[in-house]
Amino acid sequence: MKIAMLARNPNLYSHQRLKVAAEARGHSLDILNTLRCTVHIASHRPEVYYNGAPIAAYDAVIPRIGASVTNYGLAILRQFEMRGIWSLNESVAIGRSRDKLRSLQILAKHGLGLPLTAYANDPKAAEEIIKAVKGPPVVIKLIEGTQGIGVVLAETMSSAKSVIEAFRGANVNILVQEFIKEAGGTDIRALVVGGKVVAAMKRTGAPDEFRSNLHRGGSAQVIKITPEERSTAVRAAKRMGLNVCGVDMLRSNHGPVIMEVNSSPGLEGIESATGKDIAGQIIDFIVANAKGGTTKTKGKG
Repeated sequence: MKIAMLARNPNLYSHQRLKVAAEARGHSLDILNTLRCTVHIASHRPEVYYNGAPIAAYDAVIPRIGASVTNYGLAILRQFEMRGIWSLNESVAIGRSRDKLRSLQILAKHGLGLPLTAYANDPKAAEEIIKAVKGPPVVIKLIEGTQGIGVVLAETMSSAKSVIEAFRGANVNILVQEFIKEAGGTDIRALVVGGKVVAAMKRTGAPDEFRSNLHRGGSAQVIKITPEERSTAVRAAKRMGLNVCGVDMLRSNHGPVIMEVNSSPGLEGIESATGKDIAGQIIDFIVANAKGGTTKTKGKG
């Protein structure tokens, strides 16, 4: 099988692991710099060029599109889909996952556990939305932030209002969420592949850090999740339309609540913590499911 990966940095652990896993199984995997791809749009001829030349025929594409180039990356991926090339995660599903507000709206519609969340455009509504999530304290997040960037814990009404007003004054869209104190600075990352949780880890924040992201200095260890947590992760992946994703959850007093569904989860932390060959399982899933022309969305939406 001939596989393409859309990624800007070929040397990242996750990208190299997927390449090695594919080649160990007798497949080829080319890592294409997303920003060096261009689309040529003409009726009935959806072409993708790479470094000025038409791309070779591929059986599947693995989108590892960085958050900073989401819109451009999705445009390239849609062009692959329009050519009938099977995508590990489809463009529409990735687009949903990158918008935290849209993600939460979809998950809430299907009854999945979430922290209380509020959203408003008018900074004058700051006190209203803080009270709507039973705060302070509250967590304030950029709608399109990643790796814990743009996440602030505001512990008083005045500080929360100041942060909200500052963000909105800069025309930055934010969410305000309840602070799940009982989580104790830890969360759970469940890695879903093909509708199954294949690995899970507990992430603990660095000292004096309420964010548990490994990029923020947190640590990870293997964990046995509950049947309810497993079901929550699987349902979240299904409702978001993602074949592969990391579902981040907190253990609250009323069960697991989803913080984020990551459509391009890193593999280093979870493979190191669990000792599992996640990259190999992803490649096996691609081989079992990639069939030309079966992309559901055909690049639409």
